Amino acid sequence: MTTVEGTCDPAFSGVRDVFERNFAEGRELGAAVAVYVGGRKVVDLWGGVADHRTGREWTAKTPCFGFSCTKAVTATAALLLAERGAYDVDGPVTAWWPEYGTHGKEGTTAAHLLSHQSGLPAFARPVSAEEAADAPARAAELAAQEPEWTPGEGHGYHALTYGWLAGEIVRRLSGGRTVGEFVRDEFTGDLDLWIGAPDEVIERAAKLRASRPRRPSESADEPAQGATSDAREEKAAARDESVLSRMASAYTDPASRLNRALNNPSPGKGGYNNPVVLRAGWPSAGMVATAPGLAGFYRDLVAGRILKPETLREAIKPRVSGPDLTLLVDSSFGLGYMRPSKTFFTPAAGRKSAFGHTGAGGSIGMGDMEAGLAVAYLPNLMGDQLSGDLRAYGLVEAVYASL
Repeated sequence: MTTVEGTCDPAFSGVRDVFERNFAEGRELGAAVAVYVGGRKVVDLWGGVADHRTGREWTAKTPCFGFSCTKAVTATAALLLAERGAYDVDGPVTAWWPEYGTHGKEGTTAAHLLSHQSGLPAFARPVSAEEAADAPARAAELAAQEPEWTPGEGHGYHALTYGWLAGEIVRRLSGGRTVGEFVRDEFTGDLDLWIGAPDEVIERAAKLRASRPRRPSESADEPAQGATSDAREEKAAARDESVLSRMASAYTDPASRLNRALNNPSPGKGGYNNPVVLRAGWPSAGMVATAPGLAGFYRDLVAGRILKPETLREAIKPRVSGPDLTLLVDSSFGLGYMRPSKTFFTPAAGRKSAFGHTGAGGSIGMGDMEAGLAVAYLPNLMGDQLSGDLRAYGLVEAVYASL
């Protein structure tokens, strides 16, 4: 039986209960969860195995790959530059990136880049992990590419290209710094969070392990014992057979937008354990962090120590909501931050105020300005469903129930 270690305020014992239950029911290999409320750390728990090949245990300092949780950090960097007057979020991209104005993209704004509206959800050709490490070249490639829809006239998740589009805001307007360099210089220097991890961090990072993919005809796992009606409502949404069937079909079709967006660039040998990817720090899905490191980012963001509160409030207002042209389900985004939707399951208590970003495999980073809340959960056992992995949801629900 896995022993969960760390600290948990007695008022948040429900979070520990859910976390321990996930291990007891075989839903985890190794994982960590951290919660801040009003700037105070109330949960810092970890457990399990960081490397299934060697049996190395997860410790308080084990970082884990965060997949698309990275996007919220990249967006924050871009928004900080806008707040400083480096560019106009609603102004044309060509004002600071003249080469971008090709193939009808002249009207694209920075807001379009930040809210998945630019029409460039995938590269037009296969890109290797080694090529993906060259951020300026990948941005130039996207600038020369024809959009798949008119920018601003629809939204579709830019799973990987997002990083080189939003990241180009940072590179061009911060003196040539990478996203990873900028965020460490400006607001994550004291946190265990890296976009572009050094070798010593890669060495002690958790190793990801895939689960057996669940067939569309198989029902998703039932909510944990004692789950509320909110969890059951979300589970019902996740179990929509028509949605799962469409997603499963699209995911296995190399020509589909979903497949092209999620799988190109390829991470190469070792998948997302590949040191080439971890060192490169893809600004869409390349962050390595501990749970307290990612939660600490949201703690500082919610507290107004990174962006001014008025900047953040404007940024989390939904810019797009509804059918996602890539994911085939409804999604909702502000300027880089996910808002509650079928792609960002949120308990009723947080549906008006929660924001953040999920990551493939089940990870999540989120904040709530109204509740003064910051949460991060990072697992190394990849979720086994295309939709409806509720390990993170159960933890977030327990957090709100404990407030």
